[in-house]
Parts: sequence; structure tokens; C-alpha cells
Amino acid sequence: MGIGASILLIAVGAILTFALNVSIGWLDLDVVGWIMMLAGAIGLFMTTVIWGPRRRTVVTRDHTPIVDERPVVTPDRSVERERIVERDTRI
Repeated sequence: MGIGASILLIAVGAILTFALNVSIGWLDLDVVGWIMMLAGAIGLFMTTVIWGPRRRTVVTRDHTPIVDERPVVTPDRSVERERIVERDTRI
């Protein structure tokens, strides 16, 4: 549920609770309005507090082309990879 749907639930629930004086035999529209406002408030809370920060992740990539990659033996006999990178020298 997004922010728009949550606000819509709160608005429709408030209209049902506070603006209408209609009585349907077995259905209490005041209770339905309160339930809709509660569901909208919970949805708004979930959207902004819990799922909101997940949308802010930023991914950056280095677009430096790798020309060659070869293994290099270090003095302690471990093998590492040496990358030969072609840099763009234009400013």
C-alpha cells in the first residue's frame, strides 16, 4: 500500500465516520469509517517508516575499462590479481 492509497483510506474513513448520518440496518458506518482510518494510518506508517528507507539505496559503478588482468605472486607466496587499467586522460 502506498502513500496515496493510505491517504485515500483515511479520507474515506473520515467521511464515513464524521460526515454521513446514514443508517444501514446491520452495518454501522461509523465503525467501518474508523476501521478504514486505522488501516490507512497503519499503511501510511508502514510505507514511510519501514519501506521508505529501502528506496533510497544508490548504486554507483566504476566504468573504468579493464585492459588486462594477470596473477601476481607476492613475497609471502600468495597470489593476487593485478589489474592493468586504461585511464581516460581527457579533462
